[in-house]
Amino acid sequence: MENHQLQTASGDIQAREFRTSWFRKLTKIREFTILLVIVVLVVVMAIMTPSFLSVDNIVTTILSIVMTAIVSVGMTVALVSGGFDLSVGSVMSMAGVVTGSLALNGMNIWLAAIFGLVASVCSGIVTGLFIGKVKINPFIMTLGMQGVIQGVAYVVTQGAPLSVTGVSNSFLFLGQGNILGIPVLIWILAVIVVVSDIILRRAVSARKVYYIGSNESAAFLSGIRVSRVKVWIYIFTALLAGISGILTLSRFSVAAPTAGQGMELQAIAACIIGGASLSGGEGTVLGALLGSVLVGIVNDALVLLNVSVYWQSLVTGFVLIAAVTLDVLAHRKKAS
Repeated sequence: MENHQLQTASGDIQAREFRTSWFRKLTKIREFTILLVIVVLVVVMAIMTPSFLSVDNIVTTILSIVMTAIVSVGMTVALVSGGFDLSVGSVMSMAGVVTGSLALNGMNIWLAAIFGLVASVCSGIVTGLFIGKVKINPFIMTLGMQGVIQGVAYVVTQGAPLSVTGVSNSFLFLGQGNILGIPVLIWILAVIVVVSDIILRRAVSARKVYYIGSNESAAFLSGIRVSRVKVWIYIFTALLAGISGILTLSRFSVAAPTAGQGMELQAIAACIIGGASLSGGEGTVLGALLGSVLVGIVNDALVLLNVSVYWQSLVTGFVLIAAVTLDVLAHRKKAS
């Protein structure tokens, strides 16, 4: 009888230890931790403001994070490589402005959108070549490109938003339509996230990005063409920013030179919150998505709590500083 009790007690202890070990391993996964924070925040907001969980508010909140999430996917790849891109907001604005301007001058809206994407890709090529080939620091290069591209958007519009009317309904469907009761924008985001996540996790060529971010010199010595990979990274980042700008035009029918203002801050904050590191070599697309969701929920909470919209940028800045601080402390802990 005693042996049976001892065996039972021993089994309970082992089961408890297994559950504890399993939970600890799970909490070490950055995405799981962010998901827990999101759930807690949602519960708190649901208690404070019942309208938070209304269908209209949920849809509005999700739509508000679509552009940030799309840009964050590209920003994640740049951060993983050990760089970043401060020009994504300007590229987003330029893509919408180029598309809208050409459409207003009689060009087919779809053809105009292609030109908008081409302009975005060209900016990515220039950025990638100067960073990869000329070895200019990403901060200096992308900051300079931010000013140049933003200037192009202002020159084209003379600083005034362009109201794009009378365009194809199929184009407006991208930003305003629904499929199976779900906004098309959400479907587009889902496709971009899933495809990008699979590529970044599975594709052998995409693993080079992690190698470069972890140790660029070792990656070069192992035969990886670092400069070429960097060019493709910034092309990808600019392309997603351009797509985001065109989708913004489709959603609001307005091309504004300030449409992407502050997007780089939100994207970097979302990526860092999602587990990407400024030191490079770390980051996932899923983490960037969850980071974008968290930033979006925080912004929505401020609105529902009647906090001035001018505080949103302040809060995002504090969130970014906190995320970077945690990242630095985590790396110091690993190093020690």
